[in-house]
Amino acid sequence: MKQKAYQQYLDSYVAICPYLKADELNFIRKHLSITEFKKKEFYLKYGQIQKEMGFVYQGLLKSYYIDNQGKKITISFIDENSYASDYPSFIQQKPSKYYIETIEPTTMVNLPYKAIQQAYHNYKNFENYGRLIAEQILLKKQDRIESFLFENAEERYIQFMHKNKNLLPRISISDLSSYLGIERQSLTRIRKKLIQ
Repeated sequence: MKQKAYQQYLDSYVAICPYLKADELNFIRKHLSITEFKKKEFYLKYGQIQKEMGFVYQGLLKSYYIDNQGKKITISFIDENSYASDYPSFIQQKPSKYYIETIEPTTMVNLPYKAIQQAYHNYKNFENYGRLIAEQILLKKQDRIESFLFENAEERYIQFMHKNKNLLPRISISDLSSYLGIERQSLTRIRKKLIQ
């Protein structure tokens, strides 16, 4: 399983940066590690500094913060072939403002922050990879902001369904309503309306 997970991780690099060379990929491979989590375990907690970038080989996580009233506000779901990270905190090596918790048993492939910085320094292609990943993260965040600016609750739910069909059976109504920024009862009404 370890070698298969590593290969899937390296394949994700090549999918984004097809011009990566064998020595560059070997540099990454030798710094990788695997961590396994049970359901409802934390990958990252508020106040922690994330020392490794985690790639989801198998499983599902959610990222959230706790507001002033003590309510959990879900900001993202992280499934297979995605990175689990508070990205701004990670690149600055500052304490996180978020929690990243498993929804399902999860296997992560980890690459240490120091190895990433070394790869940027030693290999030009990794700088390109880092830029492309940063652009993807920025676009996702922008899409999320604009969904709250320009869409109502029903439209946000429909968009989520179209983009994340595989996630719907794997996440709770509570987590989904928190992510969409609506009350659970409102989401239930929207779902009933769309079924009819």
